[in-house]
Amino acid sequence: MTTEQTTPRGRVLLAEPRGFCAGVRRAIGIVERALDLYGAPVYVRKEIVHNHHVVGELRRRGAVFVDSEDEVPEGAVCVFSAHGVSPQVRAGAAARRLDVIDATCPLVSKVHQEAVRYDRDGRTILLVGHEDHEEVEGVRGEAPARTLVVESAEDVERLDLPDDTPVAYLTQTTLSFDETAEVVEALHRRFTDIVGPHGDDICYASQNRQNAVKSLARSCDLVLVVGSENSSNSLRMVEVARREGCPAHLVPDVTHLDERWLESVGSVGISAGASAPEILVRGLVDRLTELGLADVRTDDGTPEDVVFAMPSRLADPVTGRAPRTPLADENR
Repeated sequence: MTTEQTTPRGRVLLAEPRGFCAGVRRAIGIVERALDLYGAPVYVRKEIVHNHHVVGELRRRGAVFVDSEDEVPEGAVCVFSAHGVSPQVRAGAAARRLDVIDATCPLVSKVHQEAVRYDRDGRTILLVGHEDHEEVEGVRGEAPARTLVVESAEDVERLDLPDDTPVAYLTQTTLSFDETAEVVEALHRRFTDIVGPHGDDICYASQNRQNAVKSLARSCDLVLVVGSENSSNSLRMVEVARREGCPAHLVPDVTHLDERWLESVGSVGISAGASAPEILVRGLVDRLTELGLADVRTDDGTPEDVVFAMPSRLADPVTGRAPRTPLADENR
């Protein structure tokens, strides 16, 4: 039993931007549109995006999530997730004659292209990221013999490579900009022949959400980030808030809210990872309002108007455009 409070005792500050990014919206829309066009089941290799609510909704509509393309019946429709896949996975899908629809985020595809180029140039590729993340597995697959994964500045020092080795670095798109910068600086200190991407590989949406969380952390007593436990960008947002000196917690949904966190708290900042739908944010805000944090405001932030086109095969035959889909457009 819970005790409801009617007297406002604090405020809630919502981050802007938060929630779905363009790549996530595109990936979810691809699965929804494929279900509309081809009917259930539509197979999806791995989670289309790392969010339990999104995966559950798509599963309810007829999507079947599998760990490997080998689990998909021959000739069936198979969607590759937003995190991308290796050439080996593509070859496996072709061998099974799968009808592949690629939902890889265009920003992740860019990192794949850079890996191919650096491999062609004969450089050892140092991939800054988390060893077991799907995005890292896919990028590393472009040049497995030449790619080493590093997660920290300490990893850089432990690399068994001569300092004059021709190297190139790439980064997982969902990392914290600040921590990645430390690793990249360590790489530049260590290696004398090093090149990197012309622009940051950290995706614009990850960076915008991290900046917004920094703003919350500087003006709130507590930061809550809505996102699943396997969402790298959501976890990085929690870390960013804590690095600013503010207590912060990941909240997969409102049932994970520990009301003890709110003791002696006058202001709560809320954001959401790039794969977390707005409905989960609203559920958390509603509960905080019931608990007395009824002054809800939105922080200033960086507007986002990026849109990634869906594959042409999913376009409406009359308009030539991909129609809007319910779950993908939940944050609009």
